[in-house]
Amino acid sequence: MSRSVQISIDQLDGAAAAVAEDSFRLVYAEAFAEPPYDETEADVSAAFRRFRSQTRKITFLGVLATTEDAQPVGMAYGYHLGPQTGWWGQLKEPVSEDMRREDGRRTFGLMELAVRAAWRRRGVARRLHEALLTTVDAERILLNVRPDSKAAVAAYRAWGYRKVGEALPWPGAPLHDVMVLTLDARQMGTNERQTPPQGTT
Repeated sequence: MSRSVQISIDQLDGAAAAVAEDSFRLVYAEAFAEPPYDETEADVSAAFRRFRSQTRKITFLGVLATTEDAQPVGMAYGYHLGPQTGWWGQLKEPVSEDMRREDGRRTFGLMELAVRAAWRRRGVARRLHEALLTTVDAERILLNVRPDSKAAVAAYRAWGYRKVGEALPWPGAPLHDVMVLTLDARQMGTNERQTPPQGTT
């Protein structure tokens, strides 16, 4: 594949992301079929039942990377966490009340970030992350990532995230690292050769 292919990134609200569900699903299914995720079609279908619910949230924000001929390349999305979020309750060890305090605007939860294999190592993941963050009005970004996804963990650390705990996000889930990026102090990685993450779960 030619490296001269131009990639554009569009910022999408929930309604627009719902219309583009097929593109989000294509990226997700390809990226998460790979190790260490090994997701099946049933897993993908379950993820996109959640996606339809998530896009209805008023604070949903997404970004979609495409080629000039409209081929989906990568995607990311998430939404602000409400006061009753169960995210902090999933941690193996509790964190402080100040850390877990949510008000519906303090924290943006990054649900997924993925790039298709053919377009990795070109800074696409970093561009997606930056494009999403330019739309986010929050103090911090929160995500879960599998520690055995070495490329994803390395990229997030390079972008300024720090690990604050470990969690089992759903029954039967493998252990995930919980990472936070404080937006007013973030130090984004700028190395185009940084291996972009396949995604987060």
